[in-house]
Amino acid sequence: MKGLDVIAAVLLVVGGLNWGLVGLFQWDLVAAIGGGMSGALARIIYTVVALAALYQALSWKAIQKRWSLGGAKA
Repeated sequence: MKGLDVIAAVLLVVGGLNWGLVGLFQWDLVAAIGGGMSGALARIIYTVVALAALYQALSWKAIQKRWSLGGAKA
C-alpha cells in the first residue's frame, strides 16, 4: 500500500503544479500535452489526479499509520 501512497502523492504534486501554472500564467500544462482540456489524454490525467486526491482524502488516517506518522503514544 505504501507504493500506492507514493503514486497518489506524486499525482497530487503534478496536479498542484499544474494549478500553479494555471493561476500564475493562465497556462494548463495538462491541456497542452493532452490535446486541450477536452482531449482524451488530458481527461484521463485530470481523472487520475482527482482519484489520487480522493484516495488521499478518504484514507489519510490509514496512510499516517502505515508511515508511522499517527502520533504514536509513549
